[in-house]
Amino acid sequence: MNKVVLIGRLTKDPNLRFTPGKDTAVCTFTLAVDRKRASKDGQREADFVPIVVWGKQAESTANYMSKGRLIGISGRIQTRSYEAKDGTKRYVTEVIADEVQFLEWGKKSDKQKEPDYPDELTPVDDGDPIPF
Repeated sequence: MNKVVLIGRLTKDPNLRFTPGKDTAVCTFTLAVDRKRASKDGQREADFVPIVVWGKQAESTANYMSKGRLIGISGRIQTRSYEAKDGTKRYVTEVIADEVQFLEWGKKSDKQKEPDYPDELTPVDDGDPIPF
């Protein structure tokens, strides 16, 4: 079984490209995932995991996520290799995301702003108990 679930923050804005010919969207980014325990000197540690998202989810991720935003993904680990320009063989391990959850929203160009709710809002109690 090859299943990965990660929650972390984007280290920089996602990179959106389209494959030649078929024009399929592919979005790549690096996710900083905090480790459960701090290091011996008390510093927090994180792992930096490369993520690949395909299709409509790739476009949505690029449009609505930006550096520092919290995101959850599930997918699989994939290892591939290629030959570099200098002739050496390089290996890449990355997570191919099947599902993406935006845990903090916002477009890249928008500054996050709290909703403007009036101060005089009062809760409504219609007397009905919760049905479960």
